[in-house]
Amino acid sequence: MASITAPEHLIHSASTPTIKPMRLLSLDVFRGLTIAAMILVTDPGTYSAVYWPLRHAEWNGWTPTDMIAPSFLFIIGVALTFSFANRMARGETRGRLARHLLQRTALLISIGLFLNAFPSFDLHTLRFPGILQRIAVNCALGGLLYLALLPRAGEKDRRPRRVWMIVVVIAVLIAGYWLTLRYFPVPGFGPNRLDTLGNLGAYIDRAVFTMRHMWAYGTTPGYGVTYDPDGLLLTLPSTANLLVGLLAGELLRTKLSGLRKVLILAAAGVVLFVAGRALDPLMPINKKIYTSTYILLSAGFSLMAFAASYWVLDVRRWRLWTRPLTVPGVIFGTNAILAFAISTVITSLADVIHVQPGESLHHWLHETLFLPWLGPVDASLAYALMIVGVNLAIVGVFYRRQIFLRL
Repeated sequence: MASITAPEHLIHSASTPTIKPMRLLSLDVFRGLTIAAMILVTDPGTYSAVYWPLRHAEWNGWTPTDMIAPSFLFIIGVALTFSFANRMARGETRGRLARHLLQRTALLISIGLFLNAFPSFDLHTLRFPGILQRIAVNCALGGLLYLALLPRAGEKDRRPRRVWMIVVVIAVLIAGYWLTLRYFPVPGFGPNRLDTLGNLGAYIDRAVFTMRHMWAYGTTPGYGVTYDPDGLLLTLPSTANLLVGLLAGELLRTKLSGLRKVLILAAAGVVLFVAGRALDPLMPINKKIYTSTYILLSAGFSLMAFAASYWVLDVRRWRLWTRPLTVPGVIFGTNAILAFAISTVITSLADVIHVQPGESLHHWLHETLFLPWLGPVDASLAYALMIVGVNLAIVGVFYRRQIFLRL
């Protein structure tokens, strides 16, 4: 069940419990900065004036913004390894953990649908897919696989076998999805269709959800809405990003030195990133249909970025000069779902509240506070930074009171 509770342990808790679960500052900060980046890129003053790193690639190709969502999946995978280990150490069974995982999945899907419907709640045009819905299913698939590979009570822990099994599943997902996109004959379009209209994922989403329940901006000229970047088929291969996070979590829980862990994470990241770039001519890097090369590239990016975070915050423990990033990172990272929900609500309200006929609060703030003294692109960015700051202030109140949204 969902609950809002004081956490058992905070990074800067004043008290030290007898048994304190291992907690990495880099984990919370990485997750929090990912959420902050997600808010930043989805809330510009106007989408017509955005710096290129802060916008998604139109179709093929990638930008830094395209690395945000898979990085969040990655860090969820890292966190799951610690969460399951801590809870099993307290005596919880795999069955109980599986039930909790499925409850969390249902709650995340419900929250995602609520946020998609807010504030009009028009069920006739409600978008069924969504980022939270996809994350929920990714968590269920990856979490259940991981639980199945964990030892039962009294059994010897076979970590090498578990790691190799996860590697095999990742390889099957990437290769299988590649072959599916290349050779599966999409009815009415044929095989090897990677465009906005004829790709397999788009076809399935139109058949299952119908156009009016898909992403309103996933259009093809002359055809209307044709695809959804969080669609049904894409949920399966995107689980690979979470599984890579599980592998990283397994590495972090070993007794290797911090330096060796960083080197392994970074080396694996470089290999995957380069592989994604090298294979781009054969299968284009594309976030909106989550191609196999995009999985490789984004997983490599996440590994390298987290390796840097882990090195700075948990190995070298450079805490003072990194506070401008670690403080907001921890605030967002320890209440990630709440931060995302608040951001969505604020954005929706700013678009529907009108300060005068025909002018939304969003438009008025952007035009009044920033455009008079900044250029169009900088004004748009300033508005987005303001929204991040407002979210940080609200979530910061919960953090100071040690209140977290638990699922």
